[in-house]
Amino acid sequence: MIGIISYAIGFYYNNIWTSVTVGVIGGFIYFLIAYYQGKNLILRVTGAKPANKKEHYKLLNIVEELSVSSGMPIPEVYVINDTAMNAFATGTNPSKASITVTTGLLDVMTREELEGVIAHELSHIQNNDIKYLLVVSVLVGVLLMLSDFLLRSMFWGAGNKKDNDSKGNGGAIIMIIGVVLAILAPIIGRLLQLSISRKREYLADASGAKITRNPQGLASALTKISQDPDPLVDNANRAVAHLFISTPFSKKKAQNAFSTHPPITDRIQKLKQM
Repeated sequence: MIGIISYAIGFYYNNIWTSVTVGVIGGFIYFLIAYYQGKNLILRVTGAKPANKKEHYKLLNIVEELSVSSGMPIPEVYVINDTAMNAFATGTNPSKASITVTTGLLDVMTREELEGVIAHELSHIQNNDIKYLLVVSVLVGVLLMLSDFLLRSMFWGAGNKKDNDSKGNGGAIIMIIGVVLAILAPIIGRLLQLSISRKREYLADASGAKITRNPQGLASALTKISQDPDPLVDNANRAVAHLFISTPFSKKKAQNAFSTHPPITDRIQKLKQM
């Protein structure tokens, strides 16, 4: 899809191979930067700060205990100063992963419930969800960038229409396909991202319950999260929303076809049935 849209841009500007080369190489460079610096960028964007032993002893103790019991490297731990109850994991692999929780979560959860949440996030790390979701997000980002460039160029009438017309029906067909993909890419990319995110949430719930051997702890935590009167995480945006244990937006925004998470009531029900 990236190649076709790049071709369409080149066809429109009468410089096909340069456009394809720049599109593919540029996309690859963008991918490398986002992949290796994604964790730091996410932590910075969300306002996460390193947890300290004095203030967050219980949190650090739980992360260490569950990591050791599940045979995983102990991840870095961060805290976001926000009243919303939420948490997420990020990184490229288990040895370079981190877990972040909000102060709202720490203030409300019992130890059993906090263990359920941490086990859920450790499962995302153990199942390589953090890498998988990061790769998908980066690829979707590249598609959106190229699509936006092509559509903006056509809107403002750039390019050399006369030279393009002389290239024949073959190039015109590729151009049409490229435009169609450019229009559909945001929708296709978003739906793909959401589909993967929802499936991984169910898997992390089940895997987390196995780590603690207590699915009721996570079920109780999710119940409290679902009743949060102010679930909005101030520094969250759509680029990082899929990382959180629950949608970090208002309940009205969370309940639609483009939600990053499956219905929390379904997740609670599945955990109670374990």
